[in-house]
Amino acid sequence: QVQLVESGGGLVQAGGSLRLSCAASGRTFSRLSMGWFRQAPGKEREFVAAIRWSGSSTYYADSVKGRFTISRDNAKNTVYLQMNSLKPEDTAVYYCAGKGTYYSGSLLVNIYDYWGQGTQVTVSS
Repeated sequence: QVQLVESGGGLVQAGGSLRLSCAASGRTFSRLSMGWFRQAPGKEREFVAAIRWSGSSTYYADSVKGRFTISRDNAKNTVYLQMNSLKPEDTAVYYCAGKGTYYSGSLLVNIYDYWGQGTQVTVSS
């Protein structure tokens, strides 16, 4: 079983930056593809970004492309989401998710095996 714990959320002004972290327990992190999703009040959870287990490919929602960057550090069992040029519409609870093992299918949909508890990101105008 893998446990995921997000951190790094908070309140930031529009145009600002935040870096979210997601720490994974266990020794299988390097085999997991990882994703970030978000859910705003009254809306469905949506895909934000994902990275393959190998780190060879990354994927982004059109709404965050060019502003957000996903990365991973397998030595630290951690995946990051660097968020720049934040907008009020980025306000949401952000969730980290993991899909194992050595998964090669689409990461843009909800196929993930493991989920974190979420971290709140609020962007003020």
